[in-house]
Parts: sequence; C-alpha cells; structure tokens
Amino acid sequence: MTTKTISTTPFDDQKPGTSGLRKRVTHFQQPNYVENFIQSLFDSLPDLAGQTLVIGGDGRYFNDTVIQIAIRMAAANGVGKMIVGQGGIFSTPAASNVIRKRKALGGIVLSASHNPGGPDGDFGIKYNASNGGPASEKITDAVYARSKVIDAYRIVEAPDIDLSALGTQSVAGMEVEIIDPVADYAALMEELFDFDAIAEMFASGFSMQFDAMHAVTGPYAKAILENRLGAAEGTVLNAVPLPDFGEGHPDPNLVYCKDMYDLMMRADAPDFAAASDGDGDRNLIIGRNRFVTPSDSLALLAANAHLAPAYSSGIAGIARSMPTSAAADRVAEKLGIEMFETPTGWKFFGNLLDAGRVTICGEESAGTGSNHVREKDGVWAVLLWLNILAARKQSVDEIVTEHWATYGRNYYSRHDYEEVDSGAANELMADLRAKLPELLTSGLLGREVVLADDFAYLDPVDGSQTEGQGVRIGFADGSRIVFRLSGTGTVGATIRVYLERYEPASGVHDRDTQDALADLVGLADAVAGIKARTGRDGPTVIT
Repeated sequence: MTTKTISTTPFDDQKPGTSGLRKRVTHFQQPNYVENFIQSLFDSLPDLAGQTLVIGGDGRYFNDTVIQIAIRMAAANGVGKMIVGQGGIFSTPAASNVIRKRKALGGIVLSASHNPGGPDGDFGIKYNASNGGPASEKITDAVYARSKVIDAYRIVEAPDIDLSALGTQSVAGMEVEIIDPVADYAALMEELFDFDAIAEMFASGFSMQFDAMHAVTGPYAKAILENRLGAAEGTVLNAVPLPDFGEGHPDPNLVYCKDMYDLMMRADAPDFAAASDGDGDRNLIIGRNRFVTPSDSLALLAANAHLAPAYSSGIAGIARSMPTSAAADRVAEKLGIEMFETPTGWKFFGNLLDAGRVTICGEESAGTGSNHVREKDGVWAVLLWLNILAARKQSVDEIVTEHWATYGRNYYSRHDYEEVDSGAANELMADLRAKLPELLTSGLLGREVVLADDFAYLDPVDGSQTEGQGVRIGFADGSRIVFRLSGTGTVGATIRVYLERYEPASGVHDRDTQDALADLVGLADAVAGIKARTGRDGPTVIT
C-alpha cells in the first residue's frame, strides 16, 4: 500500500466550535475539506506516532465515508492502532469511555449531535483528548491555526475496511480493531447503578417508553433496558439508527418529542418516558403528568445521586453551565459541597472532573453526566432516574413536587431564534454589551438591575481565562435574563434567550412556566429588540 502526499490549499472556515467543526454535509463534501481538517488535527497532536485513536459516530449520513478517509490518513501519519465501533457507531459518551478504558491518545467523534442528518443535513467532526473529554481550546486553536496554512495531506492507497466485521484488520501495517460499541458502555452502567432494583421495578409492572429517535442510542437502550433490565419488548421506540434519523430532528425537546409529551399527559400514560439525541449525550425526562426541565433534572439527580451505588458515599461537587438555572446551586448549598458555574461547553467541566472537584455536571440544553466519563450522557441520566424511582418508590411527579417544597422552584425557559443573519445577531450582542453600564445605574423599565455583565470564567484548576460567554442581566428579585449566541448551528446564528425566576419553597409552584416568565419575556425584547432586529414574531423553539 502506497503512502501519498497530496497538495491542497487551505479553507478559511475550519475553526472548531464548542462541539467541534460542524457544517452542512455538502460543505464537508468539497474536495479536500475533510482531509484538510483531519490532517490539521494530526499535525497538531504531539507524539502521534504509534499511538491508539478511537473513531466512530452517530451513524448519520457521511459517517462511514469519513471513517474510511480517517483510517487511511491515520495509517499514513504513523498512528499505531485505530479502534472503531462496529458499523462506524459510537455514542459520544461510549466513545469517551473507550478512550479512557483503552488509554488511547484520543478519539475522533463524528456527529452534529442533535442537528438533522441526511444528504442535505449536518455533519460534524470533534476530537476528544486522552481523558475522554472534548479537546481543550489549546488543541482546537492549534488545529485552526494549522488549517489556515496547510498545503498537503498524507493518505495511503488502500481499499475500504469492512466496518461490520468484529475483530482485527490491517491497513498499511496499522492495526484496525472493530469492537462492539455497546458492550463496554453497558458494563460500565451496570457498575454504576443497582440493576437488580431497577429490574425488580420493571418486573412489578413499571412501564416506560424510550425514544431513540432513529439515532445512536437505539442499540444501547435495547441492550440495557430491554435485554438486561427486563423492560417490555417495544419499550425502546425508533431503535434503529438511520443516516437521516428517519427524516426526523434528533433533538429531545418538547417540539420534536411532542407525541411523547402528549402521551405522558394522559391518565393512561406509562410511568416514565425518556428520549435521547443524535449522538446520545442529551436526554429528555417526562413522568406521568410531569415534564422535568433539564435544569431541574440536574438538581434532582444531584440531590438523589446517593441512592445509586456509584454515588452512595456522596458527591464531591456540582457544576453547571452559566445559562443553566440555579436550581442545582440550592442543592449544593444544602449538601455543603462546591458549586461551579462555567461557560457552555462540556470541555469546561473536564478540569473540574479530573481534579475531583465535582461529580455531577449539567447544562440546560438537556445534557447531564458524571465523573464516569468526560461527556454528557443521555442513557446514564435515564438510568440514574430509574435507580432513583426504584429506590424511592414514588412517581416522577411526587419526587419533583417534594423537591420544590424543599428547595423552591426555579421557573425557567429558553427561547431560541434560529438561523438569524449572523451580522444582525452579532450587532444585537454588541449593542447589549454597550448597554450594560447604563442598566446597572438606571435599571430596566422600572426594575432594579443588580447584575449586568458579559460572563467570564476563571478556571480554578489551571487558571485559564475565558471571556465573552454571554450577557447576564440580573434583577433585585433574583430573576435574570441571559443572552448568548449558540455555537452548535451550521447556518446563520442562533440567538438564545434564557429566562429565570425563583419561587421560594413556601411559594406557588404549579404555575404555567411561560405565564410565570411573561414579564421577563417583555423585558428581554425591550432591552435587545429581537423582534425588530430579526423580523421574527417569536422564537423558533421554546424549551
């Protein structure tokens, strides 16, 4: 097999975001686009020769093509071994686990997470480091710098390998091991949770639905929920991963899982329902007559984690992204443990997890996880909920309402304005930043403002500083509004508006969320002028 050096020219748009490089499939299909990025990655990794890399993805369109390219390029760049999920499949948390278990240098995760798939959909490439977590900004900055000057890439001429065949193959002397993508992950879950108690709950008549959304968690959920825990056959819906996710949108929220929500609000609903996203790192939790917001879910999981064997001795601390509600802060205060507020992006939790400062982390965008891997983990969250339900022998609704009676309720919502013109979105954020000093002195429409800043984070482990992470406006009554631009889209910009109001333990906890936040919605538009700037009558998605 011949190693070839192919001349190329740089692309100017290969800067990885918080979740790697994401573009339309058609964009990645440009000649040399994938090769340039992968070579830039390989050129930025020290001591690559002889090392082991993991690769796999969520099964979306173009996944298998890029795996074959990456394998041939890895062989040409001196990689010693590639570990590949059978069929090119790895959920993101499962990939993180394999990287850690096999002590690999890192892994290439192919996914655009919750974004649509198919020939006209989205694709993404992300590098995870040796701890199993997303690459640091030091690495992603190096990749971007290299991508701007790259003039050649290396690849071997070799036939495609058989991604379906378990076992070892060889490409130009490099070992390629195809492994079961589920086995190691399922074994880890069995170590963390009381599978016997959960199985007994199912045997006693407990019912649930899990919507895999024709995405990567189908095989994982089938293997664990139905085969190991004894949930009824058919508990896992849409279990077969498809390149276009069955023409669906694999984002587990109340827009794309409306049928599940409607079912769970019926008197004859199952006891519990859940869903996960494209690459398996997000989750949706709904009990009979009770939707659990991701922010509340983080707080509830942290408050009850001791009921699962892995966390029975308590948790070291909790971390949440800045836009996530402060519900978890109240749990940390009661438990007497550390609480950290970080920028959005799971990589910011990595240092805290590696240092043992926190055990459980979460983001309002439906991602929760713990120190078992270095990624958010949708199936893990579902299993921890099941463990809690089995131990407490209460319904989801009872557990949630008791939690609010103890800690109070943080009414919370996120309003997304998707595919907004990037120029208009950036101008909106710049104007907001310019208004911050005036808001602190003059307030907003008669409301006293006690916090007005652009969030910055000082990492307590390595001392690194991250700035410009979102505009925060906090009011004297404890309410707040947060504005930030999302880095997970592929077209235009997404403006996210986060709204939060705290109701104490003795207050009213059963109001409609949007009604409870209506005044903040008005204040947000008044200060940012979103409708006027975007021409939108309302948000694209409300969660």
